[in-house]
Amino acid sequence: MASSEVDMKFLSQFAKNISVDHAFLSKNLYQILGNLTMLSEYVIRARKMRRLDTTRDTKSVDLYCRIIWYSREGLKMLEQAVLPMVANFGELKVLAYKLRASYYHLYVLFHNDPPVTFKTANQVSTPPGLKSPRVIKVDKGKAPDRGSPDIFRPSSVQPTHPLEGGPVGGTSIAPPPDFAPSFLVPAADYRPLALQCFQQASALSEKLLWGSHPIRLSVRVEFCAFLYDCLHDRENSRALAKHTIAEVYNAQEGMDDEMFEDAAAMVGILGKMMKRGQGPAGSASGSTPGGSSATRTTPPKKSGASAAPYVNSPGMDNAI
Repeated sequence: MASSEVDMKFLSQFAKNISVDHAFLSKNLYQILGNLTMLSEYVIRARKMRRLDTTRDTKSVDLYCRIIWYSREGLKMLEQAVLPMVANFGELKVLAYKLRASYYHLYVLFHNDPPVTFKTANQVSTPPGLKSPRVIKVDKGKAPDRGSPDIFRPSSVQPTHPLEGGPVGGTSIAPPPDFAPSFLVPAADYRPLALQCFQQASALSEKLLWGSHPIRLSVRVEFCAFLYDCLHDRENSRALAKHTIAEVYNAQEGMDDEMFEDAAAMVGILGKMMKRGQGPAGSASGSTPGGSSATRTTPPKKSGASAAPYVNSPGMDNAI
């Protein structure tokens, strides 16, 4: 996703609150908000689609082009008109640096060279040159297979000369095998730059925001996703999620109901990321005897609700 709902909510509040004193900055924040609104829809659609061959003109290639174009325009506005003006702001500064990391995160997901692979434990791959076993039709003997053409039957289609057809002046030139959005943004390995942006945003959030602030939790949520999906650093991703949840439980600052709901939603996502990739057996290993309450999955029972020990009723004792 391009940005969470928490980021867009705070971005709209900041743009509204500073519209009088900082009209130019407010205008750019509104433009970035519109950019993220359009971009988030395309990212959701792209995540649901199957990754196709990027050398052909398919729907996914058109979708990737739109994502890269919106990311480039949003990153340009952010770096040129927002980041130089948020030095005296606390929450807005953290959010701006987090959004910059989010844009580079999209570069890594959809335009990285080499491409980022998403491998799961249950993924089945077909070797090159072989057909998938799911498309093989079993001959049950009901009728002859008429799907394949007869090699001994002459075809009615006349062979075409290589120079026939196409535009005037010769044959049509095939497009290069490069990815289509390369004319928008050069294809490169953006993982080190995205990692540096996430580290900078995380350091600013630790310095300027308290442990249970929704923006700080939003930074950690996407940072954990980046470590897991793009860098395949699953151990550090789970460790960061667990550490962030512990910081939330140890935070002493108060917040209103709306911020509490946002923080609770972020903690729920972090709880899933803490157990991500461990399987059913690994999900239960989060709560250990004597462990921290931050990783406890079930609330403790009340002392007054404990069940009484079982006592045999009178007259039911076995005489034998």
